[in-house]
Amino acid sequence: MANKKKTDKEWLAEWKEFGDNIDNATPIDLTETSVEKLNRIKDLEANDEKWFKYYFPNFYTSEPADFHLKSTKKVMKNDEYYIVRSWARELSKSGRTMMEVLKLVLTGKKKNTLFVSNSYDNAERLLMPYMVILERNNRIINDYGNQKRVGSWEAGEFTTRKGAAFRALGAGQSPRGTRNNEIRPDVIIIDDIDTDADCLNSEIIDKRVRWIDQALIPTRSISRGLLLIACGNIISDYCCITEMGAKADSWEVVNIRDEDGNSTWPQKNSQEAINRVLKIIDYESGEKEYFNNPMDGSKVFTNIVDTPAFLLRYCNHVIIYADPSPSDSEAKSSSDKAVGIIANKGLDFQIYKAWLDKMTNAKFVDYLYEAYKICKKAGVDPIVVYIENNTLQNPHYELVILPEVFRKKDIEKINLPITPDDRVKPHKWSRISGTLEPMIRLETLTFNENEKDNPHMIRLKKQFKNANSKAKKLDGPDMVEGGVTIINERIIVDASTGGIESQQREPSKHRL
Repeated sequence: MANKKKTDKEWLAEWKEFGDNIDNATPIDLTETSVEKLNRIKDLEANDEKWFKYYFPNFYTSEPADFHLKSTKKVMKNDEYYIVRSWARELSKSGRTMMEVLKLVLTGKKKNTLFVSNSYDNAERLLMPYMVILERNNRIINDYGNQKRVGSWEAGEFTTRKGAAFRALGAGQSPRGTRNNEIRPDVIIIDDIDTDADCLNSEIIDKRVRWIDQALIPTRSISRGLLLIACGNIISDYCCITEMGAKADSWEVVNIRDEDGNSTWPQKNSQEAINRVLKIIDYESGEKEYFNNPMDGSKVFTNIVDTPAFLLRYCNHVIIYADPSPSDSEAKSSSDKAVGIIANKGLDFQIYKAWLDKMTNAKFVDYLYEAYKICKKAGVDPIVVYIENNTLQNPHYELVILPEVFRKKDIEKINLPITPDDRVKPHKWSRISGTLEPMIRLETLTFNENEKDNPHMIRLKKQFKNANSKAKKLDGPDMVEGGVTIINERIIVDASTGGIESQQREPSKHRL
């Protein structure tokens, strides 16, 4: 069911509650002398973080992370600056931007702010906290005076008593007439400019980017510094944020976790809390909202088909192919490790089973042995295991993976028949698309229908469905390509040497 649009009465009640919270959160010291007050203000203005914490106690609820401090320094120290903040959800990109801009305005450094979003209604809604804070924040009023200017104080456009102007603007609207007396806009905040629906139409994005470049930004003065802050995640491979980021002085892409799998804002977001959120949303949403990895589908692999399970013992070729990543982490931001059983019968291939996830090296080896046992039980003979061992994985394979295999061998009493795949491979996307796209399109490469509810197979299918030349998640398709290529090479060898097609003839009742 679509979200019901709030009525004016509901919005009014919501903003009244917001204002009451601001009022209650900002008590002042009525016994403070004028000298004490001036000294306190001077001390606060000399330190951005102390200023934010004092005036915005109900926003500044956690100590900042390093990326917050570095980013704020860029904004506050540069009169002329263009910054794009692709900070994941729960990293306070809009909240911190608001604190920075209000400090610049209240200390007289900036005079005319435009607030831009995908529509006027959204821009007005996002600008409203600025208005309510200036009107209801006791500490701001006590230190910088009453801000509300009668006759110039309406939602969407208001001016403070000291002449600082704010105006909401929807994408595509004319920004003309946005002067504040002689002062052209010296702050432009762009927030939530992209929508999922708009990003499906590149013409809309083209038009919006041209509007930003040709109409919005030129409202500025050449002789006066402009601070342009764009807040937005990368929700599509081509969106306003990606185009602005390419032009900005600084494009900050910060995910909920760093490359080592640690929380980028541990003071606020614990690993346990992050795990909980990611667990209860689907894989694609997690990648998009928390890791700046848009998984909005591609036009390459559009024919993902399930077929009845192959009988492995009657297949021409069955191999276990594994693609390790150097990471030894189960964290969301680390690379996936992949293990797959790939089967071939005649012209048909099937991804019989797959294991694809962030995993430790020990877990990766456990899955290798699990794949071996499945093949053994199914009567596959001989069983062959290939592990990718390119220049990236070479020391990792020898120094990390093999010792884990030997450790597991002592427990399982199984000598895993591993062959390192050390071929020099072409570019990853070229290999994946060139080899697998025709097979998936023609349904000669399918997925085992018995595994359709397996989270690993679901993850693999989603990586295929979202695969393109810019995709960050290709570990699963890369594993499949490796296995299919090895089988194709063996088919060529069989043909040239007159090899036996299969050791046993398949019963006639099987589809192949």
